Amino acid sequence: MVFRLSIVLLAALVAAGALIPQEFNAAAQFALALTVAKAGWLYLIVVFAALLFLLYLSLGRFADLRIGGDDAEPEFSRTSWLSMLFAAGMGIGLVFWGAAEPISHFQHPPEGLTPDSMQAARASMRYVFFHWGLHPWAIYALVGLAMAWFQFNRNGRGQISDLLQPLIGRWHRRWPGKLVDVAAVVATAIGVATTLGFGTIQISAGLARVFGLQATPALQLCVVAVAFVLYMASTLTGLHRGIKWLSNLNLALAALLLAFVLVAGPTAFVFETFTTTLGSYINQLPNMSLRMAPFSRDPWVGEWTIFYWAWWIAWAPFVGSFIARISRGRRIREFVFGVVLVPSLMSFVWFATFGGTALWAQMFAGADLGGALAQGYEQVLFSLLDQLPGAHLLAVAAIALLMIFFITSADSATLVLASMSSDEREDPPLWRRAVWGAIQALIAVTLLLAGGLDALQGAITVAALPFALLLALIMWSLYRALDQEYVRQQRQAARFRHAMQRWLQREDAGADASAQPPQSQQAPRGPASADAAA
Repeated sequence: MVFRLSIVLLAALVAAGALIPQEFNAAAQFALALTVAKAGWLYLIVVFAALLFLLYLSLGRFADLRIGGDDAEPEFSRTSWLSMLFAAGMGIGLVFWGAAEPISHFQHPPEGLTPDSMQAARASMRYVFFHWGLHPWAIYALVGLAMAWFQFNRNGRGQISDLLQPLIGRWHRRWPGKLVDVAAVVATAIGVATTLGFGTIQISAGLARVFGLQATPALQLCVVAVAFVLYMASTLTGLHRGIKWLSNLNLALAALLLAFVLVAGPTAFVFETFTTTLGSYINQLPNMSLRMAPFSRDPWVGEWTIFYWAWWIAWAPFVGSFIARISRGRRIREFVFGVVLVPSLMSFVWFATFGGTALWAQMFAGADLGGALAQGYEQVLFSLLDQLPGAHLLAVAAIALLMIFFITSADSATLVLASMSSDEREDPPLWRRAVWGAIQALIAVTLLLAGGLDALQGAITVAALPFALLLALIMWSLYRALDQEYVRQQRQAARFRHAMQRWLQREDAGADASAQPPQSQQAPRGPASADAAA
């Protein structure tokens, strides 16, 4: 039911976008405006609550519980584990927005700040850290921890509906659970397709700049077709080969590009930007987490923060399921710190390097990245690379990095979507993976042809709304499951202690009995001893 109904809904979406693209885009923009106006506050509250909930789990009484049981061992090294979850969780977005978002906030700042000012520059970096830091990874960690716990500790199937079992009982395997799974699959497919659409736009812009091609829809279709062949080939090799190898290669290539920009660019300025922004980010985290604009009616929060939260929420079933598959054997404290803190720090370093270099070039080096922004977000990165030595080679490396991010995100999503739409715990069959690989490509192409970035942003924000409500239920359900396990372990430990105490008491009693002399060797008690005893 989940597989068939999800395919029908997504096929209807693809057909509408292909047959009536203008009407489809208009409907998406109307739904986007209505969602932001009526439910934007919900996204902010749910995501902030998820961050606080994970902080409690990592520091409270559940911190030492282990995914998979006390005897479970990690399947991957920490390096491979972090590289796989980072490539699946952020990937294309880092490259696409690394320089473009800071420049956009600099010229169109939030909070009523003056454009192109020092205050706007500080706010631009602070909000970039906010959008790509603790909050998105808290969403991923919440869903990933819940899916891992119910799959490995409670013998679940790896479905989103399993996470509600403590709340709705056996109904999680009946029609209410099926509807939850369908909503999760549809939101995930649209979220992944949105990211693939961003990657396609960026890769096409890079090819046009490096090789003199025209960034037309035909070129975008060719990029999607080539990527489809590559990520399907990677998916068929499995989790331990293609996905793992490409993730490690991706992390190495991203580190090389990052190091070159850091060294060739304004190094001291980047480090100063990093430290200054990190301090202001931590200081204003609660204020930014709950900031709306009810009085000024500024659309900035809806266009950026709420869009990002919706994007992360829509990606959460996919990334959470993938993180769950590779996190068996980790304790909750290690899981939370590894999934939330380490990738957030890596994102901060990335944006401080690319965003800081972009702001430095715009403010002090005479570059016109604002003009590139006017031509499209995808143009800012390559305009920035033009300011550095070896610009042509850097552009080629950026295109390769984008393509590998594209492949790792798509092949991971193909495996996860096939698993989420199946009741079996085993790896899904190849034909099911092939179907989901094709569906992802079709949705990405449809959204691109229907309206480009506007259609992508509208579709993702609306699709994520049902799952935002589901996150609150997942927090409640996970707490109950962890509490049950904690109480069980405490009772088991108490029984063990009592058994040890009884055994030690028996051993002590036996030792005392063996130390006393036999009855025949005891001195007879005469009248004197009897009188003394009396």
